[in-house]
Amino acid sequence: MTCAVEVNIGASAEVVWSLLTDAKGFSRWNPTVNHIEGEIREGERLKIHVPGTSRIFTPRVSGVVPARRMIWSDGFTGIFKGVRTFMLNPRDDGTTDFSMEEKFSGLMFALVKGMLPDFGPIFEAYANNLKREAEGLGRAGGEANHGVH
Repeated sequence: MTCAVEVNIGASAEVVWSLLTDAKGFSRWNPTVNHIEGEIREGERLKIHVPGTSRIFTPRVSGVVPARRMIWSDGFTGIFKGVRTFMLNPRDDGTTDFSMEEKFSGLMFALVKGMLPDFGPIFEAYANNLKREAEGLGRAGGEANHGVH
């Protein structure tokens, strides 16, 4: 199963990246996360606390290309694995195309698939909250918004 979202953000890739890699400030703009323990950087294992569950997600950060891409992966190949890829594509007009995709796989995934929430609305909210926060920071930082909605 794959879930994905894309949105154009009226801020530079650097502004968007600063939000995506600020573990301490993550929950300020993203209500799908209570807090993150650890540093969002290459090779780190995070502890992500989310609302509504006592389960702690522990993805490893990899594939980091600053202001362009990173991957969070959790689980065990063949059993149950989730791989979330964040991509930033800066545009000539100063905006950034943001995309996030998560692929779930493994034998256990087939068994628990029906118990998982619909990730579509969750991903949409994630992207829209990131967009709102980044555009607010972009305006505060003197970047042009270019009227992107």
